[in-house]
Amino acid sequence: MKTNELREAYLSFFESKGCIRRPSDVLVPKDDPTVLFTPAGMNQFKNQFLGIGPIDFTRATTSQKCLRTGDIGNVGVTAYHHTFFEMLGNFSFGDYFKKEAIHWAWEFLTEKKWLGLSPDRLKVTVYLDDDEAYDIWHKEVGLRADQIRRDDEHENFWPAGAPSNGPDGVCGPCSEIYYYPPSGGKEVEIWNLVFTQFNRVGDPPDNLRPLPKKNIDTGMGLERCAAVMQGVESNYEIDILRPLCEAAGEAVGKKYAFTAPEGRALRRIADHVRACSFAIHEGVAPGSKDAAYIVRLLLRRAFLEGYLLGMREPFLHSIVPTVINLMSVPYPELSQTRQTVMGTVKEEEEHFLGTIERGLSKFDKLVDKCKASGSKILPGKEVFDLHQTDGFILDLTTAIAADRGLSIDKKGFQLAEDDHKKKSGQGSWGVMAAGPLDAIQQASGDTQFLAYETTTTTAQVVGMVVAGEQVDSCDIADAHVDLILNRSPFYGESGGQVGDTGTITGQGMLFEVDDTQKHAGLIVHRGRLISGALRVGETVQATVANERRAGIRRAHSATHLLHHALHQVLGEHAMQRGSKVEDDVLRFDFSHGAAVTPDELLEIENIVNARISEGAPVEIAYMDIKEAKAAGAMALFGEKYPDRVRLVSMGDFSKELCGGTHLDNTGQVGLCKIDHEENVAAGVRRIVAATGKKALERIRETENLLKEVGIAMKVPQLQELPRRAQQLQEELKQLKQELAQYTRASVADATAKLLAEATTVGQAKIVCVQLSGIDRDTLREYADQLRQQGGSVAALLATEIDGKVALLAAVSKDLVKQGVKAGDCVREAAKAVGGGGGGRPDLAEAGGKDPAKIGDALAVAQEFYAKALGG
Repeated sequence: MKTNELREAYLSFFESKGCIRRPSDVLVPKDDPTVLFTPAGMNQFKNQFLGIGPIDFTRATTSQKCLRTGDIGNVGVTAYHHTFFEMLGNFSFGDYFKKEAIHWAWEFLTEKKWLGLSPDRLKVTVYLDDDEAYDIWHKEVGLRADQIRRDDEHENFWPAGAPSNGPDGVCGPCSEIYYYPPSGGKEVEIWNLVFTQFNRVGDPPDNLRPLPKKNIDTGMGLERCAAVMQGVESNYEIDILRPLCEAAGEAVGKKYAFTAPEGRALRRIADHVRACSFAIHEGVAPGSKDAAYIVRLLLRRAFLEGYLLGMREPFLHSIVPTVINLMSVPYPELSQTRQTVMGTVKEEEEHFLGTIERGLSKFDKLVDKCKASGSKILPGKEVFDLHQTDGFILDLTTAIAADRGLSIDKKGFQLAEDDHKKKSGQGSWGVMAAGPLDAIQQASGDTQFLAYETTTTTAQVVGMVVAGEQVDSCDIADAHVDLILNRSPFYGESGGQVGDTGTITGQGMLFEVDDTQKHAGLIVHRGRLISGALRVGETVQATVANERRAGIRRAHSATHLLHHALHQVLGEHAMQRGSKVEDDVLRFDFSHGAAVTPDELLEIENIVNARISEGAPVEIAYMDIKEAKAAGAMALFGEKYPDRVRLVSMGDFSKELCGGTHLDNTGQVGLCKIDHEENVAAGVRRIVAATGKKALERIRETENLLKEVGIAMKVPQLQELPRRAQQLQEELKQLKQELAQYTRASVADATAKLLAEATTVGQAKIVCVQLSGIDRDTLREYADQLRQQGGSVAALLATEIDGKVALLAAVSKDLVKQGVKAGDCVREAAKAVGGGGGGRPDLAEAGGKDPAKIGDALAVAQEFYAKALGG
């Protein structure tokens, strides 16, 4: 059975059991701060499991894109570990429970109509005390006692060890299903049935409280089950992964075989490129933190594997088309970002290629430090820093260290890695525990959203949170409160649009709203109590800052016009990768592999303002997402859309799915002025622009600035500024030439004196002096003159510039051939002044922090040259 057939069979089977087939959630969730990537199928159903908000269905089934990095060291080594994988799942929210979950799992696995696996090849585990699950397997399904194993809470409970160790929140026992291959190979866990039936509260004993509604959350690894169905011993041998490993082999000039020496490296390359292709497709470019950091780490790990196999040029990007082809059936949208993904990967490869040698240099220094202390064990913390900062995987560092007779402090490395995971949330599944806002929502329901219709309304206070605690009232002046109303005209930050500000007033009460956020179905008004008291149940008047909202509407509608213009000028690949919409200011990130030229920016700005001048109508329509896409709506990759969506159309040129507040026609934008364009990340550019009043303010600021420049340059007509500027440049150029001639002459005279006073070793002269009142250019002129006049010369020149030390070492070519190197000298001298540097063997620069130690640096250089010259 092919992998695509297995996925479809699973989803169809559970549809036949009344489950609603839901699409995979996004890989990079933007509304869940507990995880960087979606780690399991249950994540998109957190609210349903917690009973928060309306439930449109009580049974569901999915094939979820997942990414985990907790066991990254095992990727490519074991038969079954991946970073990116698909998780097949079926779920129940207070509907069916253990009996159905177990019977259906057995039916799907063993019935000839479905997978048809031999019952004798299957064994199961249950939680130690879960007699209910044991009896269903043994008495109803008919498994022998030797096919059922009881395990403790660390093996058969979710989260693992929860009864004893926590965390508090929804939890429950689980039952795992294992397959034993005919070859006698190792057992394979192919399915985990989780019975979330408890809420853990505090420490044991008696800390597991039965939930009013019991839930089911199961997970079957698609790739693992495919390996079973295809009779292969590793996930990497299945039909959607073996060709990817072969493509990795072709990219590095090696033939792939599972047992070949380079097999592990090629599997790791294949896995990491697949993971990064999906992440970049959703708009996560390599970067320095959070999900972007993980993408960078994966690409660097993969590139290092190729580097060890002899690759000295980018190659990972060439594997991306194979990923797209192999995954085209379930994810046809990948082909739409092919150019962006390939360009982003290649750019990161080129960047890393320039840093590998630096990483090796850091490793060498670490080795020297270790040997100097008499140890043969590299400290784990520093090795982990090399791993995280420079992308040096532990296997690589271990291998290089072994070549030098050293080992790694694995325990210290593990502690550093665990600390990093805690700080970054990496590998976390999140905790399904309800907070105070969830309790308010469960009691009062969702906030009625009125931001599209009005900016003011009467409402009732239904809840508030102060200092993290739910309270019924608050009368503390200047207290920071999260306030919940039953209805609200405020827009909660989402889709790149900032939250509204304004006021909420009542009898003798004034509450200033500084920000508005969304929490599930609630609109959370965050602000300060200025006067009076807030009480649950009281009627209030909620009023949005109308002028600010108008500016936000202008900026948001302008982002749609900008997106349209980018497609016209740069091409369809220039897809939105993020935005921030504020009061008449917008920031728009988009896919593009190069800087936008000034001419292109001008054309983009012209198109936007042309669409503004048209005054095209802005129309809003609600429809099913399939209908919207069929109508030509632009959906952003990596965004999570409901089944019923809001389509914003502008004239006949722009159709986007959007939940933001917009104008009635494009003419109301007034004016859009692009401020600048910049790089954000690999393959991602950013345009910052202003609209309406702020666009007009910036134009007037520019006009006033030009007038001031004209007055300063004594030009009555602004049109004459370019000619006057050119004239001044020519005058300055002439003065610089005259100054250079004077400087060369004076430096030449001073150089002759320095050479006359130089120390001589053999035929060579050593000049180590401090020069005062000069800049770096003059310092270089001295170095040139010394080598021109002095014949065989080795010099270190020092000066103080703006309170910092500038050092310049220069060595004549004949002495370089004898092994005297300027870079080595300046590096040693710089240490004396608290700095560092380097450069070519004949000319090298360095800086330092301590001008008082310049004399020490000169002494170091004098001694260095004398020793190098045999003096």
